[in-house]
This record gives sequence, structure tokens and C-alpha cells, in this order.
Amino acid sequence: MRNKITIIGAGNVGATAAHWAASRRLGDIVLLDVVEGVPQGKALDLLQAGPVDGFSGRIAGSNDYADSAGSDVVIITAGLARKPGMSRDDLLAKNVAIVKACAENAASHSPNAVLIVVTNPIDAMVYTAFKVSGFPKNRVVGMAGVLDSARYRTFLAEALGVAPRDVNAMVMGIHGDNMLPLVRLANVAGIPVTDLLDQDKLDAIVKRTQHGGAEIVNHLKTGSAFYTPGLAAVEMAEAILTDSKRVLPCAAYVEGEFGFSGCFLGVPVVLGSGGVERIVEFALTGEEKQALAESETAVRKQMAATGL
Repeated sequence: MRNKITIIGAGNVGATAAHWAASRRLGDIVLLDVVEGVPQGKALDLLQAGPVDGFSGRIAGSNDYADSAGSDVVIITAGLARKPGMSRDDLLAKNVAIVKACAENAASHSPNAVLIVVTNPIDAMVYTAFKVSGFPKNRVVGMAGVLDSARYRTFLAEALGVAPRDVNAMVMGIHGDNMLPLVRLANVAGIPVTDLLDQDKLDAIVKRTQHGGAEIVNHLKTGSAFYTPGLAAVEMAEAILTDSKRVLPCAAYVEGEFGFSGCFLGVPVVLGSGGVERIVEFALTGEEKQALAESETAVRKQMAATGL
């Protein structure tokens, strides 16, 4: 039986995620949106790329959650995007209501699915989906760390003049200004970046990573990033659908790991058929622990603002 992926929200991120999922041959795809005609048109356009790209399977657009029934993975991208001058927190109140409805409907029609939440502010939205879906913690996960780490790796690769694929680096914590790009563990083919770049350059890269989303928003003026967010969500979905046990940084529910409990926080996890199969815990330095604590404080503020 083919896998089934539902993507809720047919805007730039959702449609791009559908594109990546199709190109990776992950299974049948349902693109769902409240606006009539938009998911249908984009799904049909994508379906017609099959003969050129070589993928096959069902790609359908819908306005009815019934068409999402039996999904293995549901990716929630629906919500308002940032505009210049807006923080992720500015989106919280409006997007809580949207994500709440998405998660409730997804859980009702696909009770065994894994939910991947992309909507900003991600750490609050994944908490919202967790609370309203009733799903266990392992089947609700937020996309953030994969995206932030991709940006971090890109900037390091540019500075070093090397292939991005050879840069190993991870971002933990909140998807926001208090995120923690780990410098100590970043390396190029095993060589620590601290041996290759001076501290000022590394500090500049960390700061650029922390504000990577705003940099794109300021360029676009009327929207936010979508190519890499869409792919990051699909990277997670692929790990789940193929049970490949990928270790990826994601917003997962912590219960004592790294000294924190009762919230979603960006940490390295093993993703497989069970969703978040475990959190990979390791020793942090005092400075890293403090940075992660600042992330947790910001996450809890967002959680309180959801009213859930």
C-alpha cells in the first residue's frame, strides 16, 4: 500500500512541500486548503509534472478534510506568513485558531498519523496541535531545527568555500532569536569549524542564522521563506515514512531531557515510523545550557499566550 501524505495549507510552503514530496516519490499526496480552487489547481499542475520528472501516484487538491482520511503523515503549513517588521510572535494569536482547527480535523480523519507542524511561531503551534489533537507526544513534532540548521550549514559553507553537504552543524532551541546554533560541534568532514574560522566570523554567522528568516522576509517584502521550509518538512516526513531513523533537530516534547520538561523544544531526535522515537541527549557546556534555558523561557511565554 502506498503512503499517504496530507499537506494542510496550499500557500507557498504547502505547495512547495507537495512538490518536494512528489519529487522524492513519498506516496500519494493530498493538498488541502480552505480556499476553493487553489489546492485543486496547484495539485493538478504538480500532477502534470509527473511525466517530465518521472514520479507517479495520486496528487489531489481538496477543501474537504474527508479526502485526507487515512493519512500516514499530515504536514500543517496553514497560517499567516510574516511581513517585514513582524516577529514570529506577532502571528501567534491568529495562527493558534488556524492550527487548532487543522489539528482537530487531521486527528479526526487520520487518528494514526504523525503531525508535522510548520506554521509560525512553530514552538507554540506544535504545542497547540499536541493539546488539541490528543495524540501522544511522539506523533506530534515541529519543523524548525532542520530549516535553521540548513541555513547555518549554508552560511558556514559560504564562508569556507566548501560544499554545503560536507558541513555538519546543528541548531537547537526555539525557532526565533533565542535559537542556539552549536559552534562547538560544527565541523567540515569532521574538522571543527573553530579550527577554520576566527571567532568574529563565527559570531557573525551565528547571528545571521538567528535572523535568517527575517533576512528573507525583508527581501521578499510580501511573504516569507518557502523553498527550504517546505523541503525541511518533507525531509522529516521521509524519515518517518521510510522508518530510516534519521537524527534531525526538531521541536519535540521534552520530559526531563537536557533538564527541561513540559514543553516543545528544538532538540536532536531519532525520526522513524513511530514519529519521534527518542531524543538524543548529550552533555552541554554551561554557556549552551544557559542559551537553551533562554529558549525555554521564550517557548513558555508563547505557550501561555495560546491560552491552552
